[in-house]
Amino acid sequence: MLAAAALVAGFAKTAVGGLGTVAVALVAAVMPARDSTAALLLLLLVGDVLAVSFYRRDCDWSLLRHLVPAVLPGVALGSVVLGVLDDATMRIGLGVLLVLLVLAQLWTGRRDAVTTGGNSVGWSRRATAGVGLAAGFTTMLANAAGPVMTLYLLAQGVDKRRFLGTGAWFFLGVNLSKLPFSVGLGLIDGDMLRTTAMLAPVVLLGGLVGLFVVRRIGQRSFDAAVLSASLVSAVALLLR
Repeated sequence: MLAAAALVAGFAKTAVGGLGTVAVALVAAVMPARDSTAALLLLLLVGDVLAVSFYRRDCDWSLLRHLVPAVLPGVALGSVVLGVLDDATMRIGLGVLLVLLVLAQLWTGRRDAVTTGGNSVGWSRRATAGVGLAAGFTTMLANAAGPVMTLYLLAQGVDKRRFLGTGAWFFLGVNLSKLPFSVGLGLIDGDMLRTTAMLAPVVLLGGLVGLFVVRRIGQRSFDAAVLSASLVSAVALLLR
C-alpha cells in the first residue's frame, strides 16, 4: 500500500496534482493518521525534487509573490491542530477534508470552463493571501494543498508548462518549510527515514510515468478519473 502511495505521489508531482489526495488516503489507510502525514511528506519531497528538475524554468514567480507570505502562518496553524488531535479524529477529519477538496476540484473545473482565450480571473491581494493560508493549513494537516493550488493557478489562466513549473517550486518550498514542524511534533524518526529511502525509487518511477502520460492524455478525462478516485478514498476513510 505504501509503495502504491509512493507511485501515485510521484505521478501526481509531474502530471496532475489532484491525484495526490489518493496518496493521502492510501498512506492513512495503513498508518496512524498523524504518522501518515509525516510519512507522505517525505515521499512528496522526493517527488518535488524530481518535478523541479524537469520544470525548473517554467515557474511564474509573479503568481507566487503574494501567495507565499501567507503560507507559513497556515502551516503553523495546521501544526497546532495536528498536535492536539488524536488518530481517530484525524482519520475522520482527513476523510471530510478529501470530500471538500474533491468538491473544490469540481468547482475548479467549472472555473476553468469560463476562463477562455488565456484570459485570467483577477484575484485581489487579500484573496491571494487567503489561498496561501488555506494551502499552508491543508498541506500541514493532510498534505492536501494540491486542489487549493489548482484552483489558484487555473484562475490565472496559465498554460500547462507554467502550471506544472509554478506548482513544482511552490510545493518544494512549502514541504521543506513543514519539516521542522513535523520533527518538532515527533512525527519523523529513523524508521520513517529508512522507509522513505526504500520507497524513493518508486516515487521516481511514478514521476517518470507522469512525464510520459501528461503529454499524451486529455486533461478533462484524466481529471474526471482523479476526482472519482479521490471521492472513493475519502469515503473509505470515513467508513473505516
